[in-house]
Amino acid sequence: MITLTRTDSSNPDFVALVKLLDAYLALKDGRDHDYYNQFNTIVKLKNVVVCYENGIPVACGAIKQFDADAMEVKRMFTKPDVRGNGLASRVLTELEEWAAELGYKKCVLETGKRQVEAVELYKKKGYLIIPNYAQYVGMDNSICFQKELN
Repeated sequence: MITLTRTDSSNPDFVALVKLLDAYLALKDGRDHDYYNQFNTIVKLKNVVVCYENGIPVACGAIKQFDADAMEVKRMFTKPDVRGNGLASRVLTELEEWAAELGYKKCVLETGKRQVEAVELYKKKGYLIIPNYAQYVGMDNSICFQKELN
């Protein structure tokens, strides 16, 4: 059984999943990891979703305020052994619904070009590529997306 839990960044299951995410990204991003890592702190994230399969934490994601109209999607991760089952899509949908409930009109996000599966997920979920924003301007490995919420 799959369940989604809305929580915050103090959730120990979220913290454990983010440790796995950081180890994965360190391998994928190589030398770029230290630069990106400084923007991925999980301290005081108020809007976190953890996905459980039969009570075991298997995927996560978070949103944080980007500006008055947008939330930024952060820390999306699915354990490798359960990828391809639609869990990331479910987490992302829950985050988008939460952002809309809070009155935000869109979501933005950044991912690395080397995270091919993530890029495909965001495109499939209706995200459009936008110019790199903020700290990602000029970063060759970064690709930024935006989606208008209903």
